[in-house]
Amino acid sequence: MTDLSAFPITAKWPAQFPEWIQLYSLPTPNGVKVSIMLEEIGLPYEPHRVAFDSNDQLSAEFLSLNPNNKIPAILDPHGPGDQPLAVFESGAILIYLADKSGQLLAQEGAARYETLQWLMWQMGGIGPMFGQLGFFNKFAGKDYEDKRPRDRYVAESKRLLGVLEGRLQGRDWIMGERYTIADIATFPWVRNLIGFYEAGDLVGINDFPNVQRVLARFVARPAVIRGLEIPKAV
Repeated sequence: MTDLSAFPITAKWPAQFPEWIQLYSLPTPNGVKVSIMLEEIGLPYEPHRVAFDSNDQLSAEFLSLNPNNKIPAILDPHGPGDQPLAVFESGAILIYLADKSGQLLAQEGAARYETLQWLMWQMGGIGPMFGQLGFFNKFAGKDYEDKRPRDRYVAESKRLLGVLEGRLQGRDWIMGERYTIADIATFPWVRNLIGFYEAGDLVGINDFPNVQRVLARFVARPAVIRGLEIPKAV
């Protein structure tokens, strides 16, 4: 049996199944990228809930795995060379799991790098912009009389949705017929923007029919339905 006791995080979140990938997360747009990915590829994993209301992400145990104090993070007991490996940053985890499983990312050639460019586009654009817009639309930003910060993020979010809309024209998924980690990275954020953040009308989501079409296909996938609820509330 694999011994994970050398990793302090397992003292706070003990591994019931130490041979499985350990997932430390919450069902946020970034968090569910990894739970959806794990559900899609079928690797056994054990989820642990990192509760923000009790600042679990700032605990010494979590910081020992991810010094950037953000979810998600994983601990794979069977990493390269069959040695345990910790990975943080959702995009990096998606690439790692794709390579480990041989699924949802081309292993070589142009398709691999084209997929990775769309993954990086989500990481650098969709995530930060939609997150800031959500803050200004739903949370403390509503109290600001000056709407220029919110409007800046509205404009950039619309631009990004326009890029995605054009990419999806005539395509089933971002990469065409092939469903990939680029979709898993992107569509939880689109769902959150028009759902939890209640910003659909603000960005004119009805002006992006291809985005809506593919989002509907995405959320109907069984693995996505399951992954969106992991880790479950306690």
